Amino acid sequence: MVRYRRNYVPGGTYFFTVTLHDRRSDWLTRHIDLLRVAIVRTRSHHPFRIDAMVVLPDHLHMIMTLPEGDADYSLRWRRIKALFTRGLQLRGLATRGIWQRRFWEHTVRDDDDLQRHVDYIHFNPVKHGHAERPCDWPYSTIHRDIADGRIGANWGTDT
Repeated sequence: MVRYRRNYVPGGTYFFTVTLHDRRSDWLTRHIDLLRVAIVRTRSHHPFRIDAMVVLPDHLHMIMTLPEGDADYSLRWRRIKALFTRGLQLRGLATRGIWQRRFWEHTVRDDDDLQRHVDYIHFNPVKHGHAERPCDWPYSTIHRDIADGRIGANWGTDT
């Protein structure tokens, strides 16, 4: 069996892809309130910054920066997944095993790498056919970046 080796950098910035086991599911967007609660509760006990994020029906992408001296992003993902699953169970919807067992992680190397991954996150709903323009998708930090003036409202479009 191949052993997957993760890169743990204290205070690092990471790009993640986290996926539901059933790729036909829409639980992440249908129950976005539970996902938000899971993230807020996790951040209250194990802080991290969300640099960019998009939630699609069956998977999400996030760029997370950890506090100085902390490299335990796996703990955070275990907690987010567990809290979301528990919320579904309380609604009578889920049993164990709704998530893919692992997640994909990439350590962000520099500012250019960070920008490429932020752009990927913002454009992902268009790539998957969920929106015509990045700003049309409601579950994305693109709205925060537009409101803060970091990018224009028509980012990622031909207009």
